[in-house]
Amino acid sequence: MQTITREITEPVLLCDEHGRLNPEAKGWSRHPLHIGNLRGRMLRKKKWDYWCVIGERCAFSATIAHVDYGGGGAAYLLDFDSKRFAQHTAFRFFPKEPVMPETVGGTITFEHKGLRLNFESTEDRVNMRVYSKALQGKPLSAELVVHRPPVHETLNVLVPWNDTTFQFTSKQNCLPTEGEVAWGEDRYVFRKETAFAVLDYGRGIWPYRTAWNWGAFSARVGEDVVGINMGAKWTDGTGMNENGITVNGVHHKIFEDLIFDYDTSNFMKPWTIRTASSDRVDLALEPFYDNVSGANLVILKSKCHQMFGRFSGALKVAGKTYPIRDVIGWAEENIARW
Repeated sequence: MQTITREITEPVLLCDEHGRLNPEAKGWSRHPLHIGNLRGRMLRKKKWDYWCVIGERCAFSATIAHVDYGGGGAAYLLDFDSKRFAQHTAFRFFPKEPVMPETVGGTITFEHKGLRLNFESTEDRVNMRVYSKALQGKPLSAELVVHRPPVHETLNVLVPWNDTTFQFTSKQNCLPTEGEVAWGEDRYVFRKETAFAVLDYGRGIWPYRTAWNWGAFSARVGEDVVGINMGAKWTDGTGMNENGITVNGVHHKIFEDLIFDYDTSNFMKPWTIRTASSDRVDLALEPFYDNVSGANLVILKSKCHQMFGRFSGALKVAGKTYPIRDVIGWAEENIARW
């Protein structure tokens, strides 16, 4: 399959008038320019906004999604020192809400079963408000501001399985975040100098069976802010991948595939992730927590191992090597029938 290197520089519709892939949407961009005008294909449309913020003491995540047959929200918190993990998930079948905007800059709200999430998007920030009535028996409230610097570049790709199944994803990292998460008596403070958010925005029409690897981190490396998005499996044979490195707000697309090497009999063993034909990405992950999630509803089934840990190794960008030492991030395997 020929690698798709076309860079998109103007807004483009994802679908044509029949709900098929618009040929002009094939490519990648430094800013989210695709308009997710999905239509038809009942039960196959998948839409989500997943946020994960890595601070000094914890990871906090919030998700709002609509997958045609259901809509839901989720929030979780992982304390790095104690390894305490708590999650609240709520789901409704065939709901009218949440209404998922067609562009990255939209505002979304979800509320159900004691879980309330609001992502309010403005030109230069996202105000994230999350409330859980009982996260492992204790209330949780989060007030976070995710800053979107005006010149910050991101990774935006259209993955074309074929003309009727395709996915637009905007992977945004190195977004400075500040605010507080209160969980019972505990307080987690996020400072924009040291806390960074990652957004996984997805709008697409998916095949029933799929599998993927995904990894990401954002961190200060010396005087620089460096982040990476890494993916594999689900993009095989499409000519596109979701690999790229951001340094000080400038994105560097990686057209090489990445090789994820890990032990499926023991996900807690070290992982390695590297570029297939160069040394541009050479990373090892030492996991310290396995966030196992999944569902088994006969025809709908999924299993995910999201491995939080510390990355070490090196990234090479524009002739410069960035040493990575004990940077917290994650890598995952997800296998689904959905």
